[in-house]
Amino acid sequence: MEQLRALVLNMFEQGFLFGFLGLGVLITFRFFRFPDLTAEGSYPLGGAVTASLLVVGLDPFSATFVAMLAGAAAGIATALVHTKLKINNIIAGIIVMTALYTVNLRVMGRANVPLLNTPSVFGDVPALLNRLGFALSDNVFTTIAIAFVLLAVAGLAVVWFFSTDLGLAVRATGQNEAMILSLGVDTDRTKMVGLALSNGLIALSGALVAQNHGFADIGMGIGILVTGAAAVLIGEAIFGDRTVAWWVLAAIIGVLIYRLLVALALRFGLQPIDLRLITAMLLLLALSVPRWRTRILR
Repeated sequence: MEQLRALVLNMFEQGFLFGFLGLGVLITFRFFRFPDLTAEGSYPLGGAVTASLLVVGLDPFSATFVAMLAGAAAGIATALVHTKLKINNIIAGIIVMTALYTVNLRVMGRANVPLLNTPSVFGDVPALLNRLGFALSDNVFTTIAIAFVLLAVAGLAVVWFFSTDLGLAVRATGQNEAMILSLGVDTDRTKMVGLALSNGLIALSGALVAQNHGFADIGMGIGILVTGAAAVLIGEAIFGDRTVAWWVLAAIIGVLIYRLLVALALRFGLQPIDLRLITAMLLLLALSVPRWRTRILR
């Protein structure tokens, strides 16, 4: 029973923290239909910027916000390479991702920055609320609550944004660029907005995960795009293709299920070095389920 409790708590804690990654990948992968590899660089960029600013004494809220802006800037850089230099979208993402590896090393000054004695969002928020009369403890339940509230705000903001004229133009750019271009919409601008929003959320995930895990590492972004895609596809296999709100909810639940399946696999004897194999199998399963479900329903 204790193991089951730890498993569920880990699922919600890590799932909500990685939920921002799921939202970011959802925007480029489904709404925008832009195979953006920048995520492999913007995710550790969020952790690197946050860690470096926390070490020099900046408060966690400002450090997290700056990290999110840095991620958005990385997305804009990819958009500029793609739109202004007419570079293929995959190649543009690879170029920026490769450049970000050096940028992240420069930002941190080394490959790993520990955050064991620095303040974090998950420590400062309970302290702030306790001054207002709450009685919160610095434990996993508080971390889950903070991450859930932040993720809910981000999810609602994404749903709201894609109901605005600009958000609809961003989605239309991904669905049918020729059509939206014929209507006089500046697709270069919509691509910048979409990629900035996506990578800002992904960097936010990296910033929060770094604070929760107590370190930022240059290798924390390796394979992160596949993780986000697997989570989105798992959610899609369950909820199907519906409205933007359903897509957002499906991405968040997909991340939770992904984290649970990974934890179960590790619990049943697989080693951390098998994580890539687990992710690949889950991605293959998520891609296969809709096809087999269609055949079965026939």
